[in-house]
Amino acid sequence: MTLIKSISGIRGTIGGAVGNALTPVDIVKFAAAFAKGRRKIVVGRDARISGPMVDGLICNTLVACGVEVINIGMATTPTTEIAVTGEKADGGIIITASHNPMQWNALKLLGASGEFLTDAQGKEVLATAAAEDFDFSEVEALGTITYKDYTQIHIDAVKNDSLVDLEAIRNARFKVVLDPVNSVGGVVMPQLLEQLGVQCITINGTPDGHFAHNPEPLPANLVGLSRTVVANNAHLGISVDPDVDRLAFICENGEPFGEEYTIVAVGDYVLSNVKGPAVSNISSSRALRDISQAHGCPYYFSAVGEVNVTTKMHEVGAVTGGEGNGGVIYPALHHGRDALMGVALFLSHMAHKGLSASALRATYPDYYISKNKIELPDASAADKVFEAVKSSYASQKLTTIDGVRVDFEAERKWVILRKSNTEPIIRVYAEATSEAAAEQLAADILALANATL
Repeated sequence: MTLIKSISGIRGTIGGAVGNALTPVDIVKFAAAFAKGRRKIVVGRDARISGPMVDGLICNTLVACGVEVINIGMATTPTTEIAVTGEKADGGIIITASHNPMQWNALKLLGASGEFLTDAQGKEVLATAAAEDFDFSEVEALGTITYKDYTQIHIDAVKNDSLVDLEAIRNARFKVVLDPVNSVGGVVMPQLLEQLGVQCITINGTPDGHFAHNPEPLPANLVGLSRTVVANNAHLGISVDPDVDRLAFICENGEPFGEEYTIVAVGDYVLSNVKGPAVSNISSSRALRDISQAHGCPYYFSAVGEVNVTTKMHEVGAVTGGEGNGGVIYPALHHGRDALMGVALFLSHMAHKGLSASALRATYPDYYISKNKIELPDASAADKVFEAVKSSYASQKLTTIDGVRVDFEAERKWVILRKSNTEPIIRVYAEATSEAAAEQLAADILALANATL
């Protein structure tokens, strides 16, 4: 697998020939590039098998560059983001490949705001690495490593938020099943749930990086969680990905709540208490828009990518939002996807509503998403397809901030075409009020694309 470089960092598989994986040379090079111009950097990691090795390379490279390293050990992505601002650091490095399989790892890069790098900042790091323009220190000016644990600080911030109703959650006497897929969530989430007064049954909880199943929190990967919820008469199943920034729920009957609906339910609760804009990315369900409008609040979408969502949230002063892949962003705490905050807000919502998870899900509009792709003969062919779609659907609402999105407002459906950054394909997502309508819309777009190529 080729090393993947982007403005947010680098990722690849551990092991293999130089140039075909995330090698120690790559890790040192990009850590040194990121260190340039930064004096204090926070480093945290998930529980991947390669984590300690990568952590050692990064931290000692930063020391060689004269950096003061705050190493927070095994920590979630949102915990690392909070630590950056808590330590008044110049940036942060999160060692995680998110939902990718266990042989993967990555360096995710944060700016001084605790948010992912902007396009300009990311390109600067990539250029520095490519030029190998590093600033290594004299021996008298080597950096230092200080070890801190930020998990309880993060949990306290969640518990102390004004919308987290500790009394209501405790009185509800919730029983949940947690699947943290053998990563850092197995350490952090049980602590959070215990302090919220929730009975927690954990499966796949040993944080050893040997993922019990594909770690992406999709229904097909959560069959074991569903069965355990039903077998234990639990109120809810909770699934987080290896770095705990994505969150999905299983209802008490074993049915998925729907990953797209995580931010919808949390958004509903937040907007019930605080009025303001909501934001999600352009590929997320329009259900959040419907809920926002029902609360009399404006809704906006952004380009795909967490940094694009948070930028838009800053711009419009959003109070809730995120990404439809289960990425809850609650700006009152910080501008980053945070499964800990998402769980606390969701349980507060369930406690206030007095509804089961399945009954709560039934209160939201039903939408269905069809996900497809178009194989391209070459990358330039994407523009031909985009132009054909814009021409054919010129009478509909078109948005071009990220590929091409067509909204059919009267029929409450939409389709988006986005070019992949890593493969010669166009991703096609279509959403409608029925599965058949979503599949038909996708089929129409695929037929148009094939006729164009």
